[in-house]
Amino acid sequence: MADDRVTLIHEWFEQVWNRGDVAAVDRLMAPDAVIHGLRDVDGQELKGKGDFLPFFKRYREAFPDMQIRVEEVIVEGDRLAGRCVVRGTHQGHTLGFAATNRPVDFTGMCFARVRDGRIVECWNNFDMEMLSAQLQPA
Repeated sequence: MADDRVTLIHEWFEQVWNRGDVAAVDRLMAPDAVIHGLRDVDGQELKGKGDFLPFFKRYREAFPDMQIRVEEVIVEGDRLAGRCVVRGTHQGHTLGFAATNRPVDFTGMCFARVRDGRIVECWNNFDMEMLSAQLQPA
């Protein structure tokens, strides 16, 4: 069972974020999933696919070449902890300001609770301060 869950976290970042496969969201995230640490444009936590997809679209459009590399995963019971590196180039205007065409490189961690092979709750902590600093005018 642990191998399936390790595969799940790798698959989430590879399929959803790196490849932009929206259909993978249905396969890998429960419809009622709660996503802590990521916020919509109104500052609200994300709940389910309906909240996640606009967030996802905004960031994928801002960083169309985004690549997230999973560095490490720890499994304990129904919980996963993953540490990753995010790289991309700010090429889209969807974060509320014009594209800078600057490369970004920052780290993040996520913890997920899994049920029936799907993410049902996750906690995200990405270094948004580092991201913001890399997008500031020189």
